Amino acid sequence: MHWIDPAYLPETKGTVDRFLLNRHGEADGLLLKHGMEVHFPPYLSEQVVAALAPGAAVTIHGVRPRGTDMVDAVSLESTAGVVIFDRGPPKDHRRHRAAKQTATDPRIRMEVDGVVQRILHGPKGAARGVLLEDGTIVRIPPHRAEALLNGIAPGQRLAVRGKGLTNSLGTVVAARKTGLSLTTLHPVKPKHHEAAASRPGDAPLRIAQRT
Repeated sequence: MHWIDPAYLPETKGTVDRFLLNRHGEADGLLLKHGMEVHFPPYLSEQVVAALAPGAAVTIHGVRPRGTDMVDAVSLESTAGVVIFDRGPPKDHRRHRAAKQTATDPRIRMEVDGVVQRILHGPKGAARGVLLEDGTIVRIPPHRAEALLNGIAPGQRLAVRGKGLTNSLGTVVAARKTGLSLTTLHPVKPKHHEAAASRPGDAPLRIAQRT
């Protein structure tokens, strides 16, 4: 969004509650203590983490997708006056990303079974995963996220198996299987199978509250 002047965008102020992670473990958002979700591109991860921390006050200018309690940030400013402005990806971003993907993958096989605290979104407001009450972030591939998360609401349970990692910012798991429990998991259909006929387990999750 380097072409947008943040001074003309709505302002949001708040206190950082926690960072949100993408499937690679990079910060690509944060939650404010009053509940607002903030998204920023992962190429700003290092700058944002260096300038902000949980408990820090922040001022955000950005755009708000329809129907979501979130902001897609164009700029973030700390109380120390550090302004992080989204000028678009750096010139070497594609090469850096390709090198990172060909390096040894630090993620390991992980299983998670927990209570959903909230749905997490991408920059345009589409569902992209969930935050569990224990702080674990679950990411679901974009081509399946809307359908699989359609039947999930805060307070319900979700079980996931996939590849994940834990770093200084938290724990994230990229889902390969999802279900009501670890014994009733169904594979997340690959993108190249989207045109194929639906198979058992591909329907949106309809999760009943456990008592």
